[in-house]
Amino acid sequence: MTESNEAIPHEGTMPEWEKRFRAPRVSLPDWAEDAPHRSLFVSNATGTYELYAWDRETGAQRQVTDRPNGTTDGVLSPDGEWIWWFDDKDGDEFGIWRRQPFTADADADGDGDGGTDTDTGTDTSEGSAGPDAPAAPGLDPSYPAGLALGRDGRTAIVGRSTDEDGSTIYVSRTGEDPVEVYRHRESAGVGDLSHDGTLIAVEHTEHGDAMHSALRVLRLDGSTVSELDDTKGGTAELGLEVLGFAPVAGDTRLLVGHQRRGRWEPMVWDVLSGEETDLELASRLDGDLSAEWYPDGSALLVVNSFEARSELWRFDLAARRLERVPTPKGSVSGATARPDGSVEYLWSSSAEAPVVRSTSGEVVLDPPGMKAPRSVPVEDVWVTGPGGRIHALVQRPAGASGPLPTVFDIHGGPTWHDSDSFAAGPAAWVDHGYMVIRVNYRGSTGYGREWTDALKHRVGLIELEDIAAVREWAVSSGSADPDRLILTGGSWGGYLTLLGLGTQPDAWALGIAAVPVADYVTAYHDEMEALKAMDRTLLGGTPEEVPERFEASSPLTYVDAVKAPVYISAGVNDPRCPIRQVENYVARLAARDADHEVYRYDAGHGSLVVDERIKQVRLELDFAERHLGG
Repeated sequence: MTESNEAIPHEGTMPEWEKRFRAPRVSLPDWAEDAPHRSLFVSNATGTYELYAWDRETGAQRQVTDRPNGTTDGVLSPDGEWIWWFDDKDGDEFGIWRRQPFTADADADGDGDGGTDTDTGTDTSEGSAGPDAPAAPGLDPSYPAGLALGRDGRTAIVGRSTDEDGSTIYVSRTGEDPVEVYRHRESAGVGDLSHDGTLIAVEHTEHGDAMHSALRVLRLDGSTVSELDDTKGGTAELGLEVLGFAPVAGDTRLLVGHQRRGRWEPMVWDVLSGEETDLELASRLDGDLSAEWYPDGSALLVVNSFEARSELWRFDLAARRLERVPTPKGSVSGATARPDGSVEYLWSSSAEAPVVRSTSGEVVLDPPGMKAPRSVPVEDVWVTGPGGRIHALVQRPAGASGPLPTVFDIHGGPTWHDSDSFAAGPAAWVDHGYMVIRVNYRGSTGYGREWTDALKHRVGLIELEDIAAVREWAVSSGSADPDRLILTGGSWGGYLTLLGLGTQPDAWALGIAAVPVADYVTAYHDEMEALKAMDRTLLGGTPEEVPERFEASSPLTYVDAVKAPVYISAGVNDPRCPIRQVENYVARLAARDADHEVYRYDAGHGSLVVDERIKQVRLELDFAERHLGG
């Protein structure tokens, strides 16, 4: 792994907040099932997030992709021979899968770079059978909807989504035309491919509820083997998710996540016999539970997420024994069990930067270069709200006492949650003297199915009720200065920012919205198909079917009530919160000479370029400084 040669400030003069963005990071390495010494990971070592290959036996690492706007979607084939990566255009998320050999000396163009021009980052083997050629020839560009690679080295199950076709799934084999095995207008995607390569697990929402998937298992000819659907027959629709087929030859067990006891937990489903094995883990652990197989199929590695933190456990299937896998207090962003029985995991806390650790004791992957400075730990605050207790995470500048200028940093999703994990953005605000409050409003994950599913019909307004309750606590407790409150967020958090500025105009001194939904009706018509399905679920129909709900939930409806200065940043290629609907909102602000600033950049839903991200944070900090003072 090499570091960027771009001119950047000297580490000694660089502010701490900027170091947190520039410090090299790595993701949890993925490893090849049949060649576990071969791994694939993501890093920002060059100043842009790209894919890297790592041979653990030799220690050799090499950069796999090199594109101006970065690359993070990659899959390593089970035999460790091929790296698949998704090639979109400038962050628009619409493109095709390409592949290149794991080893650099296996490239077709003979320059040792795997078919990629390392100066320009452009493909040099378009149309050839060599590295970085299309991995699934015959499939047109689309939004990705899952990918599973076979152990035979030539079979791939490719999920696609387009506005024209809805969801489709193809079997692609080297040297053959792809064969369609699934098609539906509603959202669906590839979950996994069985160990022997004969069964495909599909998550689908054919019933029309994009928040609660059902499962179907197909043969490679498209015929149905079995189905599992928890959306029917009960008082509430429940979701299912594919966690993975057993990694054992001839084993037809599928690990499945379900919500039958009001929160996520795993069970084992034999897709041929139909037998379901209830693991009863919810009776032993609080919070949401996910899991993956140990490589021999005898145990599960369980991730337990509870109240914004997470732990790891090993569950022996035969003995039904649950044992704690020791990790520090904080959050585990990913974990995997290795063939030797050790567990590798990516861990961080709000105070300490991410690190890939192993239960054997060592740091697994330590990138070169500067280390990210520490930040301050979070405090847990629980506030009574209209829908129950609301969990908020609070970070205060060290030694500071209130009332403080305060940033309400609202997470996206909405099916997501803030956790006790490292975040350079909030840490930058803390460095500049602001208290930062993050709210896990109704609609957030991690607090049970009812809390997540409470977000229906009154979309946006429900979340803002919870944010208002936490705001009231912050002001009444003397922690926050009521005249210096900033509402900010990205994606769904950016949407809530604009909606909050219009529906609670006297509550906020400033608004900073990144890649937001600003005009809900136009956003619906312009966004990718999978998000259309989500919006139909949240609001109960299309803008034509339930116009009053879209109007009530759209920031554009309330734009003329906005009093606070507004800063908006948007990616011109964003398929999730498209630029046209942002421009509609901005035009309304401009029409009445409202105080606002807009920053447009050439990327999609956010940026993978470190310099660009630093620029955006600097602009946000400057906007706050000019309007609120030091």
